[in-house]
Amino acid sequence: MRRALTNLFQSVGLEVGAFGSAAELLNNKLPEVASCLVLDIRLPGLSGLDLQSELAKANIHIPIIFITGHGDIPMTVRAMKGGAVDFLTKPFRDQDLLDAVVSAIDKDRKRREAEKTVASLQALYETLSSREREVLAFVASGLMNKQIAAELGLAEITVKIYRGHIMKKMRAKSLAELIRMTEALGIRPAKTTGT
Repeated sequence: MRRALTNLFQSVGLEVGAFGSAAELLNNKLPEVASCLVLDIRLPGLSGLDLQSELAKANIHIPIIFITGHGDIPMTVRAMKGGAVDFLTKPFRDQDLLDAVVSAIDKDRKRREAEKTVASLQALYETLSSREREVLAFVASGLMNKQIAAELGLAEITVKIYRGHIMKKMRAKSLAELIRMTEALGIRPAKTTGT
């Protein structure tokens, strides 16, 4: 089955790494490119579902497509709740598996791009001073300079200067873009004394 799947994936130009067990996979470095795992539920040693759990515990979010000849509803539910992108029962059509793989790789590509964007934003955020971070949290709350100044006990012109520094350091072209950045970074809007 492993050889047949390897041949199928290679026939459409996909790079393939094939492993005989979960342990063999875990002893290898996963690729740093958009990819997915096609796992049989039944594997020697650790099962496919248990491997899925181990990967989740290790904070590895590679999309998984399960294949099995012995699937049941509870097994399918467990796999999907664990984040599997598809669950195919043998015998399955080659095209169904290829479609699932292409979809999973696309999902992984988008996840990696989003993580890269957040990492870049985080690096920019790290350049802000602690006071600039405070001001940014109030900006994320939707407050105007005058209101932020009152909250922080600063002059309005000082807040305006901080906002200018924040925009420059975060490379934001507009307030709307800066707000989207705070959302992507998970920055919680500051609580105001009036709230």
